[in-house]
Amino acid sequence: MQAKKITLCNFRNIKSAEISFHPEINVLCGDNAQGKTNLLEALYFASIGKSFRGQHIGELISFGEKQAFVSLDYKSGEREQSISLCLSNNRTKEVQKNRVKIGRMSEIVGSFRTVLFCPEHLSLIKDGPAERRQFLDIAISAADPLYLAALQRYHRVLKQRNALIKAAEKDRTMFDATVEIWSRQLSHEAAFIARSRDRYVKKAIEVVKRCFADMTGSREIPDLLYMGVGGKEYGDYEDLKKTEELLFQKLSLHHERELGAGATLWGTHKDDIEVTLNEKSARSFCSQGQQRSLALALKIAEGELCALDCGEYPVLLFDDVLSELDRGRREYLLGHIKGKQVIMTTCEKEGFTADHLILVKNGTYETVGKSESFT
Repeated sequence: MQAKKITLCNFRNIKSAEISFHPEINVLCGDNAQGKTNLLEALYFASIGKSFRGQHIGELISFGEKQAFVSLDYKSGEREQSISLCLSNNRTKEVQKNRVKIGRMSEIVGSFRTVLFCPEHLSLIKDGPAERRQFLDIAISAADPLYLAALQRYHRVLKQRNALIKAAEKDRTMFDATVEIWSRQLSHEAAFIARSRDRYVKKAIEVVKRCFADMTGSREIPDLLYMGVGGKEYGDYEDLKKTEELLFQKLSLHHERELGAGATLWGTHKDDIEVTLNEKSARSFCSQGQQRSLALALKIAEGELCALDCGEYPVLLFDDVLSELDRGRREYLLGHIKGKQVIMTTCEKEGFTADHLILVKNGTYETVGKSESFT
C-alpha cells in the first residue's frame, strides 16, 4: 500500500494543496498549528471515513466555506487507484472510488489502509474499555468488510433496543411485545463480532510479546485476553450459536435491571481486552513506561496483522508520536519502520533521516527533497 498524491481544497486550514509522497519516509516539519496534523487527518479520513480528532464533518471544512474536497491517488498491489470525497453541510456529499460514485462512506473502508500512531494511543492501556474496543473495530474493519457490516447492523439494533427501553419508562406495552425480537437480533450480530474480536486478539498477542521483548529487553511477559459477554472463563467464541444463546439469555433474564438503568447492559458494546504483564493487570500495576511499551506493541501488531491479512503493509501515519517516546522506544520504532511507507509530523529539526522532507507553514507545503537531518 502506498499513498502517491493527495489534493486538498478547503480542508481545515488548507485552502489548496497538492502533495506527493515518497514510498518510504516522509516527514512533515513545521511549527504547531501550521497544518501538519491536518494532512494526516485527510489521509486517515480517506482511509476509514472518519476523523481521528473530531466527530463532525463540518469541522473539517475551512471556516467560511461550504464544501471541502479530498482526492487521493494511491497504489494497492500493482494497481493505481483513487478515492475522492466531497464534504458539505456536516456530511459526506459525494464519494468516488476510481472515479465511480459509491453510495456509502463505509464502502471505502479497507481500500486505502493506514495505521495511525498518535500520542493518545500511548494511553490505550490505561484508558477505559471504549478505547480498546475502538482499537479492535478499526483494526479488524480494515481487513474484513463483513465485520464492519455486522458492527453497523449491531449498533442500529442497539440504538432501537435502547430507545425501546427508554420508552418503557412511560408505557411497557411495546417493550414487552417486541423486546425479544430486538434481543435476538442483537445477539445474532454480537456472536459474529465477538468471534472476530477473539480471533484478532489471539493473533495479536504473539506480535505484542515479540515487540515488547525487543523494546524492553526484559523477561516480563505480556498477555491479552478478549473479555466478551462470556467473561474471563468463557473462551468459546468459535461456536456462534452458543455465544448467541448466551447473550440472548442474559438479555432475557434481566429486563428489570435494564429498565432501571435505561439502557442495554450486555453485548459487544461492553467488551474489553484484558492486558496483563506477568499475570498482573497492566492498567492497575504497570508503570507509565510499561503501559506505553504495551500500547506501542499493540499498534505495531495492528500493522503486522493488516499486512498478514491483506498481503501488503498499510501506510503508517505518525502524528508527533516520536516526541512522546523515550530514546529506547523511539529508536525501536524507527528501526521497525524501515522499508515501509511512513508519513510523520514533527516540530523537531534533528534526529531523523527523511526520504522526503516537506516543510509546512500556514496550510502550505514545500517539498525540499531528501534530507539526512533537519538542520
